[in-house]
Amino acid sequence: MSADTPADDRTYSSDVAFTPAVKAIQLQKGSRVSYARMEHGGGWQTTVTPQLAEFLSGLDMFYLGTANAQGQPYIQYRGGSPGFLRVVDEQTLGFADFGGNRQYITLGNLSENPQAFIFLMDYANSQRVKLWGQASVVEGDAALEERLRDPAYPGKVERAILFKLAAWDVNCSQHIHQRFSQRQVAPLIEQLQERIADLEAELARLRSKPAAGNEH
Repeated sequence: MSADTPADDRTYSSDVAFTPAVKAIQLQKGSRVSYARMEHGGGWQTTVTPQLAEFLSGLDMFYLGTANAQGQPYIQYRGGSPGFLRVVDEQTLGFADFGGNRQYITLGNLSENPQAFIFLMDYANSQRVKLWGQASVVEGDAALEERLRDPAYPGKVERAILFKLAAWDVNCSQHIHQRFSQRQVAPLIEQLQERIADLEAELARLRSKPAAGNEH
């Protein structure tokens, strides 16, 4: 069973990632028993749950992985307003595709190989989610583009990309270094600036008062 085996032919949802080669190494390294227990216990989710939808709503970036027909992988950063990767239905996500450097590597890869991967990263809360599936490019669907676009975000929508979910898994938080975006840090900086302004005003007021020994 290969990584691109149709979902109907998989015994477990995690087989999209746990190929025979992967399972052989898990067995060799001693982790196969625990993952087999996970598989028999229900395995990975295959639909968009409220938990996943909530996680998506706060993210303003993700990484999209594709590969060409020869299997050469490519990772692309995608960014937008918080929640720009949207839930279309219980098994489909979508996002508006904006103009970029016009290399079109992702589009070219998807034209010959629909297998795709989305890596979701919440650096501030040390959380990550992995999604396996198939992606497709939708050109000229004005209604879909309007549904996926954010009027407040600059950039012309050129097309839509849909991601059909096969399985997803929450990864552990180990080794994740916390990072904060400008959007997350800005309110804290504003509070500090207001506090500094208050302290400077208080200092100026105290300096303007005559010293106790100089009063006549």
